[in-house]
Amino acid sequence: MIKHYENIKVILVEPLGPINVGSIARICENFGIKEIRIVSPKCDLLDLKVKKMALKGMSLIKDAKCYLTLVEAIADCNRVVATCGRIDHGEIPLYSTETTLNWLIDGNPKNTIGIVFGREDRGLTNQELLLAQKVLTINTSPSYPSLNLSHAVAIVLYELSKCIGNSSKVNNHSNNNPAKPKELNDLIDASQEFLLQIGFLYKHTALSKMQKIKSMLQRGEARSEEIALLRGIISQAKWFINKKND
Repeated sequence: MIKHYENIKVILVEPLGPINVGSIARICENFGIKEIRIVSPKCDLLDLKVKKMALKGMSLIKDAKCYLTLVEAIADCNRVVATCGRIDHGEIPLYSTETTLNWLIDGNPKNTIGIVFGREDRGLTNQELLLAQKVLTINTSPSYPSLNLSHAVAIVLYELSKCIGNSSKVNNHSNNNPAKPKELNDLIDASQEFLLQIGFLYKHTALSKMQKIKSMLQRGEARSEEIALLRGIISQAKWFINKKND
C-alpha cells in the first residue's frame, strides 16, 4: 500500500463472527491498512478464534477503536464509501468498484478515508448507506450475489491497491473535497426539523423526502462551505420566524 494512503480506515458495522473479524484483520495487515474501526461489535474481539485467524493482524484488533454508531465512526473522514450487496436499496445509486475507489482516492492524499462494511446477515441499512458519499457493489453471479464479509473486504482492498498504484503514476488528485458525511448528516437533521416546523414535510413522509434531498447533495458533492451556507440560511429563517411570532 502506498505510504500516503496509510490513513485509510476499514470500518465494520456490528460484525457477528470472530472468524470473520480475525480474517479481516489479517487481510488489512496484508494490504497495509493501519486502522480498523468497529461499530457495536456483536462478538468478543479477543476471542481465540479471532487470534487464530488474525495472526500478525491481531495488533489491529487490539488497537481497534469501537463506536456506538456509524456517524461517530466516520466523523473525521473526508471521503467515505459504503458497500452494498442488497437489491432492495431504494433509490440509492450504486457504483462499480473501480469507479467508486478511483473517486475515493482522487483527492488530497492527507484525507482521512473510510470504507464501510455491513453486517454479515443483512448488510447496511438504507440510512447507513446514505451516510456514505458513494455506495459500491461488487459484481457477482445473480444466482448467488451474497459474499462472505471477509471476502468482500479482500476484494475491495485488492481493487483499491490497484487504483492507488495507477493513481500514483499519473498523480492526478482533485482539489475538490466534498463535505464530510457527518456535516451533511447534521444538515439533513437540522433541515428536517425546520421543514416539519413550517409544514413543508409531514412526519409520515419526512424520512423518504429527506433521503432524496441527501442523495441529491451527495451526487452534487456539496462542499463544506456550501453545507455551512445552507445551515446558515436555515438558522436565519428560524430566527426570523421566532422573532416574528414573539
